[in-house]
Amino acid sequence: VLCGVRKSGSTLRKAADELKCDHEIVRIAVQQDGCSLQFAANELKSDRELVRVAVQQDGRALEYAADELMSDREIVLCGVRKSGSTLRKAADELKCDHEIVRIAVQQDGCSLQFAANELKSDRELVRVAVQQDGRALEYAADEL
Repeated sequence: VLCGVRKSGSTLRKAADELKCDHEIVRIAVQQDGCSLQFAANELKSDRELVRVAVQQDGRALEYAADELMSDREIVLCGVRKSGSTLRKAADELKCDHEIVRIAVQQDGCSLQFAANELKSDRELVRVAVQQDGRALEYAADEL
C-alpha cells in the first residue's frame, strides 16, 4: 500500500481500514494527492497538520476535512491560494475576511459567488475578480 500511495494518493481508497488510520500512510497519500484525504479515517480528517498538507497540495481537499477546520484561517488561506473555489467550503466568518476573499478571487474570479454579501459590493474586490474572470461580474452586488 505504501508503494501504491507514493505513486497515486487515491490508492488509499482501496486500503484496509486500519491503514486508513495510519498517519504516515495518509500523510504520504495526501502529499501526492490532497483529495485522497476523503479516504482517510475520520479522526485523521481532524488532524490540523495533515489537513494543511492536503490543502497545500490541492485546495479542494478542504471539502474532506472535519468541519472545525473549515473555520481555521490558516488552513482556508492555504486552500484558496491553490484553488479560489475552496472559499465555498470555508466557514461563514471567513467568507467575510477581506484578505481571504481577495486571494480567492485573484486565483478564481468566480469564487466571488461564495463571498459574504457585503464583500460582493466592494468595488476593488469585484474589479480583481472580474479582471481574473469576466464572468465574476454576475456575482457582484446589483448596485455595482
